[in-house]
Amino acid sequence: MNGFRRGYGRALVTGASSGLGEAFACELAARGCELVLVARDGEALAAGWPDAEVLAADLGDPAGLSLVAARLSSGPPVDLLVNAAGALGGIGPLALQSPEVAEQVIGLNATAAVRLTQAAVRSMVARRFGGVVNVSSVNGFWPTPGGAVYSATKSFLTSFSQSVHGEVCWHGVHVTALCPGSTASRLHDRAGHKGGRVGSLLSPEFVVRSGLAAVSAGRPVDVPGVEYGLKAALGRHAPWLARRYFYRRWGRPAGRALASLSAD
Repeated sequence: MNGFRRGYGRALVTGASSGLGEAFACELAARGCELVLVARDGEALAAGWPDAEVLAADLGDPAGLSLVAARLSSGPPVDLLVNAAGALGGIGPLALQSPEVAEQVIGLNATAAVRLTQAAVRSMVARRFGGVVNVSSVNGFWPTPGGAVYSATKSFLTSFSQSVHGEVCWHGVHVTALCPGSTASRLHDRAGHKGGRVGSLLSPEFVVRSGLAAVSAGRPVDVPGVEYGLKAALGRHAPWLARRYFYRRWGRPAGRALASLSAD
């Protein structure tokens, strides 16, 4: 069932100042949706989107997260929530990572998405209409040595989204885990990570349209692109083979980096 034909009239998008969040905002605006946009730099966002409702909020901060959750629970109804805010964190072995960075990744990728999804579906179920897109990652389907916390949060988010979808789909509400592969954005650059792709680079517009089609159709998981769909299937149905590949590709370099911990 096509949610846009039924009238996704207002959408709230987190992480709207760049990357997939910005691409979602542009696509939804082109489809005639009213927008509620969330980013840490509210002034810059408002300057670029004068017709949108803008919330300045850091979702890693409890006060910012509460502000956005409250907006989902009250005010003009939000028909579509897009949880696009996320963090990659540091790249390297867990033993060499900062605990604070790991907690930040967990807070933004998992805790914030749970809180906002809960607030959204409460209101949507009462109206018997709505959708949630949680931007996850194809990395959640396989082990990622050197990016353990990031991949674990995305695996959690994919499982979480499927479970919540099973609760609310009986009430006209759809929850979709959007699991793209490597996408052209500044996420890796902000983390100081230049490589590590395991397939072709997807355009943000392609990923966004795939995710919107999936939530409109009521599909709980969407992996854009045939190539990444096949690789996700490999991770799900032949995990031993995925482990062997990624342990060699990323695990071996991560293991060498741990040599600095060896006693003299």
